[in-house]
Amino acid sequence: MYYRENGQFKSSYRADQQIFPIRQDRIFILAVIAVAFLVIPFMASNYFLQAILIPFLILSLAAIGLNILVGYCGQISIGSGAFMAVGAYAAWNFGVRIPELPLVFQILMGGVFATLVGVVFGIPSLRIRGLYLAVTTLAAQFFIDWAFLRIPYFTNYSPSGNVSVPALDFFGLPVQTPAQRYVFVLSFVVVFALLAKNLVRGAIGRQWMAIRDMDVAAEVIGIRPVYAKLTAFAVSSFMIGVAGALWAYIHLGSWEPLAFDLNRSLQLLFIVIIGGLGSIVGSFFGAAFMVLLPVLLTNIPHMLGLSLGVDTASHIEHMVFGALIVYFLIVEPHGLARLWSIGKEKMRIWPFPH
Repeated sequence: MYYRENGQFKSSYRADQQIFPIRQDRIFILAVIAVAFLVIPFMASNYFLQAILIPFLILSLAAIGLNILVGYCGQISIGSGAFMAVGAYAAWNFGVRIPELPLVFQILMGGVFATLVGVVFGIPSLRIRGLYLAVTTLAAQFFIDWAFLRIPYFTNYSPSGNVSVPALDFFGLPVQTPAQRYVFVLSFVVVFALLAKNLVRGAIGRQWMAIRDMDVAAEVIGIRPVYAKLTAFAVSSFMIGVAGALWAYIHLGSWEPLAFDLNRSLQLLFIVIIGGLGSIVGSFFGAAFMVLLPVLLTNIPHMLGLSLGVDTASHIEHMVFGALIVYFLIVEPHGLARLWSIGKEKMRIWPFPH
């Protein structure tokens, strides 16, 4: 009875086209954001912030970027880890070579360079699609991994190939403790999630979805495939590059190119599949699932008194991930976001069966 829209009349197109047209949804989202900013930084432990919430937020941002490309535009990509690496190393190089550049601009410049690389590797999408496009993005992954391993300029001629970030600050405010890092990342995620939601609701988002559903028909009705596909690659790569910079700066602090290898690309693709293709909220669900499941698989056997080796637990984790991906592809191809949507619909019509 609490999730009804009876009496909520829209008197203008602006009101009817809100991101959250139902009042209860708006209240819920505002409450979640308020708790995330005002309660969690003071209540959560350092371990929970550093090991769970920060990776969850950064992976959510990367998944939103990948979802724009794969879920909304229908362009298969398995090279998102490479674009994260470009964002991380570009931001780090700006910080090393222009030390007075503020932290936020370093991260955003990492996203800009990831955009340029993403557009370059997105050009083949104008001629190829499906599996062939996936192989092209896989080539981008291998090429960028090789570049950061073999070209010493990108690591500032570090003998070991590892790089690390100095003490971070946001216009004079320190970003050192887990709570400060969490709020910093959360601010980025809220802004970019809102930006992505508005993009997919607008004209450019409808062009992406038209290309995804049938590109020939989209071209017939006046949509330019070149513009639609390249903008999808650009926006996706920018968000993934920003996520890569945040992953390197905030979560890792010190890293090597293998931190953004093919496994990272596959992880992001699994997040999008499990969370739901073509869904912003599904990116958050998939990231939460990907971060929390290993923690549960590690702790549940100990809670039940079972003794498992590290290698056995790792194998079980991969088996569970594979089984769940197959399950979602067969039973619920729209992922956890669809289950969330069904639950909301049932609440809106409860207790009526129709």
